[in-house]
Amino acid sequence: MPDAEDVRTIALSLPDTTEKTAWSMPTFRVAGKMFATMPEEETSIAVRCPKVERDELVRAEPDKFWVADHEAFSAWVRVRLAALDDTDELRDILADSWRQAAPTRLLESHPELGVAAAD
Repeated sequence: MPDAEDVRTIALSLPDTTEKTAWSMPTFRVAGKMFATMPEEETSIAVRCPKVERDELVRAEPDKFWVADHEAFSAWVRVRLAALDDTDELRDILADSWRQAAPTRLLESHPELGVAAAD
């Protein structure tokens, strides 16, 4: 089961990522744009996710994904760390969120990370 330290290690391994405390919780940013937060006593993460995809994830795996009330109208989804299979799954989720926030120059410089998902 991945934990908060795995989140931190993986997020900070992504290009041009920094950690900044905001709203009394760790947040991770690429080129200054937030792509992940670690709320709820660091037992979950919130990541960017297009709303259509987010709704499908929540319906398909409600024990793993959910939407916080205050994020209902934004393109974010919560992920329970205890419900993830392994750190590979965590890496995929964080990388997908990173791609959505990263500027084009970084996406072009790191083709191994793929392209951003369409909103």
